[in-house]
This record gives sequence, structure tokens and C-alpha cells, in this order.
Amino acid sequence: MQMVVDSLRTKGKIYKKMQEVSPKELGIRNKIRIYKATDIQGYFSAIFAISQKSRILMKDVHKMQEIYGKLTLYCDHNFKHKVIFIDAPLCSKAKLAFKETGWRVY
Repeated sequence: MQMVVDSLRTKGKIYKKMQEVSPKELGIRNKIRIYKATDIQGYFSAIFAISQKSRILMKDVHKMQEIYGKLTLYCDHNFKHKVIFIDAPLCSKAKLAFKETGWRVY
């Protein structure tokens, strides 16, 4: 969590409340860290952190969209910002798809 907070702080984003959501609570089996954060203005952000060895492909983009849908149902509200931290090689088509669906990719 500290790595995510430090990275966001260097980008100029400061959150007053950050809560981790377990993937088991959403009913998924992926190795992913999910955070629900509130910034200073009161907007909610969904923050995903992915760390894997294999390349992120288009199928992973669709999987992240499904996880985001489950997160909105679990938290019972939509998020203003969607941020994803990827510590893996990223396919150019997948990066474009993330940006088109409203994700900020770091």
C-alpha cells in the first residue's frame, strides 16, 4: 500500500482515506490489490495494483472491467476516478483500451 500512496503523491493526488478491499469479498481469485480511496475534494477513486510476470493483454482489460463492476456493486456507488498500477509488461492495445474505458494507467 505504501508504494501506491507514494506513487500517487508524486503525481499530485492526496487521499484522506484509503481502504483495501479483499478480492475474496468480491468473489474473485485474481492476485490483485484493490483500494477504495477518498480524496480531499470528497471524490471516490478505485485503485487497482497488479503485479505479475506475464504480459497484460486485452482479456485482462475485460477482466478488470468485470472486477470494477463487482466493486461498484459491493461498495454501492460509482467511482469518479479509476487508477491502475501495472508492474508487468503491457500490450499497446491493452493500454489503449484501458485509456478508452477511463482508466489512468501508471
